[in-house]
Amino acid sequence: MVRPPTTGQGRKQTTPRKSPGQTSGSPRQGPSGSGRAGRGRRQSRGPTSPTRKRRFRPGVRALQEIRQYQKTTNLLIRKLPFSRVVREVAIDLFPLRAELRWQATAILALQEAAEAFLVRMFEDSNLCAIHAKRVTIMPKDIWLARRIGGYDFM
Repeated sequence: MVRPPTTGQGRKQTTPRKSPGQTSGSPRQGPSGSGRAGRGRRQSRGPTSPTRKRRFRPGVRALQEIRQYQKTTNLLIRKLPFSRVVREVAIDLFPLRAELRWQATAILALQEAAEAFLVRMFEDSNLCAIHAKRVTIMPKDIWLARRIGGYDFM
């Protein structure tokens, strides 16, 4: 028996062979036939894949917003739209004086008072809803809070 010439190493190199059930172009399939061999790490998509927006459970985001707004002292209504509404109401009340001039501090004081009033009214409405064993404020809660709280001038 003639042996091929060796390179001085004790082992013979082997060439990789195909497994019996595999064809040349088909991907290797796992036991379920899903096309994936195993449960390895997923390949990350390239930078073109859109990042998924985080989904919070129901109610979590609302509680985060409540905590955020309770910490801050800034105004919640934008100044310019509020100023427009104030000027429009003033023109409706005093039509003969079409050109009323307003100081910035006067509009700011009105806005502070309006927001404080609304926050208090919604707090009372929320208490009415909780008393009715609900978590959602309904118009009847606002009406009841107005009657009990003495918000008669609306």
